[in-house]
Amino acid sequence: MRFTSIRIITEDVSSLVAFYERVTAKSAVWSNDDFAELRVASGTLAFASTRTVGLFGPGAARPRDNHSVIVEFLVDDVDREYIRLSGWMTDFVNAPTTMPWGNRSLLFRDPDGNLINFFTPVSEDGIMKFHGQVGESQRVDD
Repeated sequence: MRFTSIRIITEDVSSLVAFYERVTAKSAVWSNDDFAELRVASGTLAFASTRTVGLFGPGAARPRDNHSVIVEFLVDDVDREYIRLSGWMTDFVNAPTTMPWGNRSLLFRDPDGNLINFFTPVSEDGIMKFHGQVGESQRVDD
């Protein structure tokens, strides 16, 4: 088994895709007006219109109703990302905060209310866990 993607159902695919393209500085690949994918090295974030829900079964998914999933992105420097996003984003849940498990995290919401976490490992264990995925400039604070 191989994990490949998370799909977000939305009423406005183009706006949500534009938001994630701006946040990640990546371009999405569009299949049609109802479906796009933003591909990164570790997986894909897919976006689908509410018009696609009927293909899975009526009521199988509802837009703007996520209360339990956090979309997470490993970034080289969460504090630098906070500064970059602060120029245009307003829906921050917190400023960069060091979590007890060794990651420095920035939480914010997308236009549909989904929670996003940008994080950078800062503890030795965290850095080791993500070794090879974190920029070479990342170091443990003394």
